[in-house]
Parts: sequence; C-alpha cells; structure tokens
Amino acid sequence: MKPFQQAHIQTVLQVAERGVNAPGVQHDRLIRESWLRCVTEHGLEPTRMQEAIIVPRQRLREHQEQMEALLQIARHGLESLYGQMAGLGYCVLLTDARGVTVDFLGDLQTEPGLRKAGLYLGADWSEAVAGTCGVGTCISTGQALTVHLNDHFDACHIPLTCTTAPVFDSQGQLRAVLDVSRLSSSQPKASQHLALQLVQRVANDIEDAAFLQRHRRDWVLRLSGAPQFLDVQPEFLLALDAAGRVVGHNQRAHRALADACAGGLLGASFESLFGQPLAQIGRFVAAEPSDRRAVMFAGGPRLLFLSATPPAQARALAPAQVEQAAIPAPLAQLSAGDAALQQQIARAARLLNSPINLLITGETGTGKEYFAKAVHKSSARRARPFVAVNCAAIPEALIESELFGYVGGSFSGASAKGKRGLIAEAEGGTLFLDEIGDMPLTLQTRLLRVLSEREMLPVGATRAVPINVRVIAATHAPLEQRVREGRFRDDLYYRLNGAHIPLPPLRERSDLLALIERWVAGRRFSPAAQQRLLHYPWPGNLRQLRNALEYATHICPEGEMGVADLPEWLVHAPVLAQQEAAPQGMAEAQPAEPDWWQVLQDLGWNVSAAARRLGLSRMTLYRRMQRAGLALPRRGQAAVTGR
Repeated sequence: MKPFQQAHIQTVLQVAERGVNAPGVQHDRLIRESWLRCVTEHGLEPTRMQEAIIVPRQRLREHQEQMEALLQIARHGLESLYGQMAGLGYCVLLTDARGVTVDFLGDLQTEPGLRKAGLYLGADWSEAVAGTCGVGTCISTGQALTVHLNDHFDACHIPLTCTTAPVFDSQGQLRAVLDVSRLSSSQPKASQHLALQLVQRVANDIEDAAFLQRHRRDWVLRLSGAPQFLDVQPEFLLALDAAGRVVGHNQRAHRALADACAGGLLGASFESLFGQPLAQIGRFVAAEPSDRRAVMFAGGPRLLFLSATPPAQARALAPAQVEQAAIPAPLAQLSAGDAALQQQIARAARLLNSPINLLITGETGTGKEYFAKAVHKSSARRARPFVAVNCAAIPEALIESELFGYVGGSFSGASAKGKRGLIAEAEGGTLFLDEIGDMPLTLQTRLLRVLSEREMLPVGATRAVPINVRVIAATHAPLEQRVREGRFRDDLYYRLNGAHIPLPPLRERSDLLALIERWVAGRRFSPAAQQRLLHYPWPGNLRQLRNALEYATHICPEGEMGVADLPEWLVHAPVLAQQEAAPQGMAEAQPAEPDWWQVLQDLGWNVSAAARRLGLSRMTLYRRMQRAGLALPRRGQAAVTGR
C-alpha cells in the first residue's frame, strides 16, 4: 500500500468514526456523507483495496436488454459527448439505475488499463459495491457531481476522476447515469467544471429524447422562459392526457414547477397550472409566433412561453396484428425457431427505420448478408437499392474509386466520363459493407466522414456530395482486437456499432432440424442420415449446410435420402458430442474430440499452431479438413467450406 493510499484511508476512517463534521476533512459534504453511508449502510471497510467488479457477459446482456429502448436513444448523445472529450483522455460510460455499465466509448488501445480501473463495459459502479464514486453517488443522491481523485471511498480508485449526471424518465424515476472519466488527472477538482456542464447537457438531451418518444401519443407542452429558444431547446417538457392532466414531465420541469403544485406535478390539470381551461390549448399550437404564446404559471409570478403539440394519430391494432407487424416476413423467415436468433431478429425489427447503424457479426457462413438484406427488405428503404460491398475482395488500390467514384480524368486510366461510386449507387437505400474489418486504414477515415457528415467526396472532386444511405456493416473478425492493435479506427468502430447483432453459429442453433426440413421442401432423410446432419459441427455454417443439402437432393432426386447420398466429406467427418447413445452393456462412450475447426479459427487458420494445440500431426489435421470440405482461406478471405 502506498503512502497516499494510507493517508486517504485514515481520512475516511476519521469521518466514519466522528461523522460528516469530522474536523480537518476538506472534502465536500456530499462526499463525506457518501463515505459515512458506505460504512454504516453498505458495510464497506475503509481499509479494503478492491479493484473494479466486471459482471459476467450473460448478466451484462440482461442489464442491457432491460433498458434497450433507452440505449438506442442515448447512443447518439454518447457519441457526441465522446467526440468532444476523447481528445482530452476521457471515456464515456452509460450505466443503468443499478450502476452496471451498459454502454461504453473509449480508447480500446488502452483497454487493459481501462478494464482494470473499471472504466469498461459491465463494470459495477453501484455505491454498495464500489463505494463513493461518480456513478454510485449520483444514483444515491440523484444529483450531478464530480468524484475527483481521493474523493473516492476505495483507495484503489484514487487516480480516477469521474463526472456524472442522472437520466430520469418522465415519471421522475432514475433510469440511467451518464459518466465521463479519466484514468488520472493532475489538475484540481475545479478543472472538471466544464466536463460537468457537458455531461449535464447531454443527459438532459437524452432525457428529453426519451420523453418525446414515450409521449408521442399525448399532448406535449414545451415551455421556456425565452421565446427565441422555445422551438429549439425548451427548458421544460410536460405531457398531458386527453383530459388535460399531466402524465409525464422532464426532470427540469419537476425541479422548477413541482413545488407549486399541491398534489405534485403528475396529475395536475392544465387549468391549475396555467389558469386557463383546456379548451384554450389550441391557441398554443405552433400557428402563432412564439413570442405571442406567453402564459403565466399559476404557481407563481413567472412568465413562460408555451408550445403545444397534439398527439400523433395512431391506428388501433388488435394485439395479434401488433405482434405480427412487429416482425416483418423477410426477417421472420431467417429463423425456424432458435431463441437466440429470434432475439436478434426482434431487436433488428425495432431498429428498421432508425438512423442507427448496425454491425452484424458471426462466423463465416452464418448468414450476415442474408440478415442485412432482410433488414433492408423490411424497412421503408425497401424500394431503393441494396448495394453490397465486400471490403476484402476489392483490391486496395481500387477500393477508394470503387466506393466513392471519381470525376473524369482524375487519375491515370480513369474514364473521361467519370464513375459513380458504390455509395452513390446506394442512394436512398442500404449500403452493406461486408468484412469491414479488412478495410484499409486510409479508407476508414473517409468512411467515417460519410457516416458522420452524411456526405462524400468523389476522387478528384472539390465539392462534397450529400448522401442518404443506411449503413449495415458485417465482419467475422474481432473488431475490438483490431482496434487495440491499431488496425481499425476506434471512432469508426463506435460509429458502426450503433447496434450489435451477433448471429449464432449453426452448431449452437436449436432449429437445425426445422431448417433442414424447410430447405429440402418435403423430402425425407433416413434416421441415420438425419443424425449425421444434426451432429456434424458445420464449420461453414448455413453456407455449408445448403451445399450439403443441394448435393443430396441432386444425388437422390426422389424418395428417402440416406447416408450414401450425403457428400463424402460429411459421411467421414467428425461429429459433435451429442451423438446417438451407445446400446446398453457397451463401454462408456469416449470423450468428444476437441473442436478442431474452432481451434483453427481461433488461431487465424495457422495449421501448425492448431495441430500443436490439438496434439495432432499437421497431416492428420489436413486430412480432417479435407474430409470436412474445409479449405484454407487466401489472405483477406474466409475459409471455404463445402464442395
């Protein structure tokens, strides 16, 4: 333990023993109260040295799913805030109301330090776990604040500076905490004042965006003390039901107006708030100039300017119609009942027409392009082009002109007429960037401008062209690892990863039999052939399965298909562990052999390294690959499976 940590522990112990008014303690009262709360309510020991707790991936996913709608709304705000603060060494976190980090933007090249410090996805920053900290103390107090260096309860966290602001829902309940943090700071606490202002502003923006989304079918009142900002950035938001009673508010409205309402702001009537009957609300709809829409707040002598928006007209649907409309047919056809895949399909259905970019990941052959096409066909852009670009297949020397196009004569060999790029070809529709992890770094910078500015500059042009495309990217590569290695831009990664759609490998899907039956259209396999199909590991996933089924149906065009009708590589290939049980009286089955195809993928298709890990000779591994129809990929491409 270092001397500064020992000194800090003594200060915390002094507050724990003598209370918040302990003499000689210079920390803010809010911090001292939190220290005392950590000891008396949470039972934490001041002498402890506990590093950050990262929850398991499955628990993290549960926390994310419970607030997915807010995550979608908040993402733009997080990206905006990170863009302003990343150059100063900050990362941005969003936690749920329990303090678990559900979204994170930071420099992945410094990931080990961030993860160890808890500035990472899945970190638990609740006060009961981490002690006094930005997130936990914000949750406990409901206040925006900075916890700077030795303000932290736990001596492990002394190097950190964390600035946070709460995000409330329209009922006044805390839903999330927005946080910006640095691993270290040599400046005094006052240096975080600007960070606090920025975090509060973005937290308010997220809160207001969620409010407007939730109350689009109610009357929405926007109020401001300045008419010039009424329609641009109102201070207060209220939602009214058909009877004119408040059913929602933003937190600023609650702080400013609630004390003047005897029974609280929720349930207050339009008339009690503004001294006018509800029938007069129509004159505040945006037909009149904002400076003529003044009202006197009934709870006190305060002049406000009011803009009223009537509820959106929603066509009533029966519950069955709503459920059916939620998953459009092109997306619904991707699954035959697998729960994990259907969960991702349901998420994609909620994002069909949002501006959020999608990042689809999964092993080679899991159907990433099919998924992207289904999203396009299900969206409002379905009548416009779907343009697929394989970033690994276009030569690096040509990818810039292929994507962005060029003006005539802009380089040697260029057509005099010029050329529209693939991005321009996708105008109004969807641009699918397959194998985005293989895009050259120089092109990543230009693509980032397309995503952030919604414009592109053809090669040789002097004026940018505005574009309107939905970008869906896909990769089988671990992008976070490539960011850490400096091979992929972190700002582009975060821009593409608006919503992550991981597709499960075929060997983990529970609907394999249903898929087989769907694809062979009423044909039947013998029990032995069916078992072989169900227990094969399918390293090439859907692509390899389709090849095998097409082979079998052509070899045996009529009647039941047997094992002899399957491809040779499938007949002789290793199978998964869940094969048919041995007859009674036989010796216990041998342990399943290692997943050699997965080892190959994990080691980047390095056969020598995979053979060493598996305890096999290279020739044995090559023979297994040959029987499975698995060919080594050329550089920049995925493995080829099937025949």
